[in-house]
Amino acid sequence: MTTGTHENPDYSLLGEDHVRRYRETDGEVGYWWNGAPTLLLTTTGRRSGKRRTSPLIFGRDGDDYLVVASVGGMPDHPAWYLNLGDDPNARIQVRGEHIDVVARTADADEKARLWGIVNEVWPNYEAYQQRTDRVIPVVVLSPR
Repeated sequence: MTTGTHENPDYSLLGEDHVRRYRETDGEVGYWWNGAPTLLLTTTGRRSGKRRTSPLIFGRDGDDYLVVASVGGMPDHPAWYLNLGDDPNARIQVRGEHIDVVARTADADEKARLWGIVNEVWPNYEAYQQRTDRVIPVVVLSPR
C-alpha cells in the first residue's frame, strides 16, 4: 500500500505495475492509492481493438462510479477517455468485483454537482483544471 496523500503523492505504484498488483491481490494492493480509492477500467482501443486497462481514482454517485479524465491537467484527453468515446461499453474491477459498465460524459449541469463529489475524493482535480485550457470531463460509469 502506498502511503502518500493528495498533497504529497507517492508514485511508487503506477501504470502497468499498479494494474498487475491490483489484479494479483484483488485490490488488496492498489485499491487505496495515496489515500484515494482506485478501480481498474478496461476499455477497447479505438485504433488497435485491444483491451487496455487503466488504474483510476473514483468517486460514487448512487450506483454509478465516477472517474475524471484529468491526466494531471495535461493538454490532451487520456487514451481511455477517447476509447470510451468510440465504445462506451467497458469493464471495471473494484477490489475483487468485476462489473460491466456503460460510460457517458457528464453534461455541464450534472458536472457541477459531480465535480464536488470527485474533488472530495481527490482535491488535486481542481489544480489540474487550472493547468489546462481543456474542460476536464467527469465520466459516469453505470453498471449494466
